[in-house]
Amino acid sequence: MQPGLALAWLVLAVVLAWALAPGLFTGFSGVTGVPGNQLKAPGGVHWLGTDEIGRDVLARIIHGARYSLSGAFIAVGTGLVFGTLIGVSAGSVGGRTDAVLMRVVDIMLAIPSLLLALSFIIILGFGHVQVALAVGITSIASFARLVRSEVVTVRRADYVEAAFGSGGRFWAVIWRHVLPNSLTMVLAYAALQLGWAVLQISTLGFLGYGAPPPTPEWGLLIAEGRNYMMTAWWLTVFPGLAVIATVLAANRIGRSVERAVR
Repeated sequence: MQPGLALAWLVLAVVLAWALAPGLFTGFSGVTGVPGNQLKAPGGVHWLGTDEIGRDVLARIIHGARYSLSGAFIAVGTGLVFGTLIGVSAGSVGGRTDAVLMRVVDIMLAIPSLLLALSFIIILGFGHVQVALAVGITSIASFARLVRSEVVTVRRADYVEAAFGSGGRFWAVIWRHVLPNSLTMVLAYAALQLGWAVLQISTLGFLGYGAPPPTPEWGLLIAEGRNYMMTAWWLTVFPGLAVIATVLAANRIGRSVERAVR
């Protein structure tokens, strides 16, 4: 395994461990501050310093991994499921159904993803789950386009035509032969989308549309620390590095999976 890929797996494994068992990595609370510990610089006790009300920054980042990763999985899952349904329907049925569905997909792809996510947040409301769903809805179009392309290719394969020729029912053949052989590249793309989802959710959290304070969501941590950039740079830099490292690791793994299945 290449060193860069091994490092990416290590970063993602650490972040996943933070999300699943934060108590194993820090004894500090992610939401409760300690009086007298306000704005302590990084040191021996607080490795990444403390914030304006005495909360340990490392503990906030560790506890925040749960929100960022869970939101990313919800977003990718939403895009994958509904995008697959649309793509399979368009690629399998064809004709007018394909034309109508793909025009809707084209419209969604023409709108910037962040603007589209904000539009859905207005409908769904503010909050962690709502932001994850909004980000997931914006990714439906890209999943649908990819699934449709894969389905059209597999649909023309000889073994699929043989299945139809032997009397197989339309949707039974699609379910048993076309769909499984169309999802390999789609699942690789889903791995690639994980980093994108973390970045989108952090961006919306930074803008104030995600989980409310004192939730230690990474985007919110960056937003709260920007008022102290001149006096407490660590409040913004370290959560930002956590986002960057996670996104780069997810992208590196996603691209390696994509290359492996081609």
